[in-house]
Amino acid sequence: MRFTPEELEAARDKLLPDVVAPGLRVLFCGINPGLLSAASGHHFARPGNRFWPALHLSGFTPRRLRPDEQGELLSYGLGISNVVQRATARAGELSAEEFRAGGAALAAKVARLRPAWLAVVGITAYRAAFDAPKAVIGPQDERVGGARVWALPNPSGLNAHWSLAAMAEEFGRLREAAENA
Repeated sequence: MRFTPEELEAARDKLLPDVVAPGLRVLFCGINPGLLSAASGHHFARPGNRFWPALHLSGFTPRRLRPDEQGELLSYGLGISNVVQRATARAGELSAEEFRAGGAALAAKVARLRPAWLAVVGITAYRAAFDAPKAVIGPQDERVGGARVWALPNPSGLNAHWSLAAMAEEFGRLREAAENA
């Protein structure tokens, strides 16, 4: 997948459709789509993003899916959405108001779709969207839209604090909790 700088810039502010269905085991929720994801129409599309490898290594999927296979997630009871829907080059372009509004919209979506777990992929996004400044990675005490919540590390290749192995282990803790629910 190759896009010109002009094609990527044209994806700015585009919306990336969710991959969702009612009654999912886990609804994964990214911060917001990047320009490559919006241009391609696929979540977590940047080659350095570790979402797809972590999902597989944790046991959520029997093989590593490619971003263009995101629709297969539904067959495993999994889905993808975002806290903020509009695409940007960096999450730092989003305002606090966008995070709060995105959190409210996400809570309504979760209440409508009724997943067992909401997994917010990025602790900073979770903190900003749900006014939880002291939240840490892992299960949260609060529920969102009736779903239990797990904050996961941001799988971006820029997140050097988490190795792929450690990230997959945390995803695996969520998988075990979802299976035992």
